Amino acid sequence: MNPSISPIASIRQQGFSLVELSIVLVIVALLSGGLIFTLSGQQDQLQAKDAQRQLATIQEALLGYAMTNGRLPCPAPAGLPTGNAAAGLAPAPPCTGNAQYGVIPWVTLGLPEIDPWGNRFTYFASQKFTAAPTGSAQASFTLTTGSPNAVPADNAGTANVVNGGASVASDLPAVIVSHGKRGAGAFTPSGGQVPGAAGDEGENADNDLTFVAHTPNDSFDDLLTWVIPSVLKSRMVAVGKLP
Repeated sequence: MNPSISPIASIRQQGFSLVELSIVLVIVALLSGGLIFTLSGQQDQLQAKDAQRQLATIQEALLGYAMTNGRLPCPAPAGLPTGNAAAGLAPAPPCTGNAQYGVIPWVTLGLPEIDPWGNRFTYFASQKFTAAPTGSAQASFTLTTGSPNAVPADNAGTANVVNGGASVASDLPAVIVSHGKRGAGAFTPSGGQVPGAAGDEGENADNDLTFVAHTPNDSFDDLLTWVIPSVLKSRMVAVGKLP
């Protein structure tokens, strides 16, 4: 070693100083954190898309059930754990009162039990559209069932979807909800309900006829779809269940 060069100077000439190493580590940590955040956001987006696809599949399965059976299926009991003999099965009608609220009867419809976040899909079905057909009727409802334009009006007992004070959809025979990543208000495969549903999320878990749908934000990540009455009835006409 050149005696004119101190040991510290020699070390500095051979590599990074402690300050420089600290700066490099901070930069690496920031880049890693940003990458993790980006990957997490991408995963959330993919899961939301998967949930939307599941909701679309459920909607079609409900329409197919109605075209075969002349009515929509009753909701499956929400509080039964997976493995219970009745879990995932649509009870026989009538489905009135609180029996209009439950979860998608995944066994009856041949669908997956849970959404991408591991929770069941909430399902409301109006008793007007789940009753058993009587006599020679091919369906339990008619072209005017659930219509506010019927004489007299027949839309009592159907659901409405709103966004703030504005109506998104009205007079609906059925509504299906995925309670999103937070899952507040959803039922789990154990039969328990995830706590914490409040505000708009609470509206989608309180067993009434009003549901909320809007762009997700920090306090709302529910995803919804519903059965449109005109589509349901046109499908029924197409297969001869309605005149």
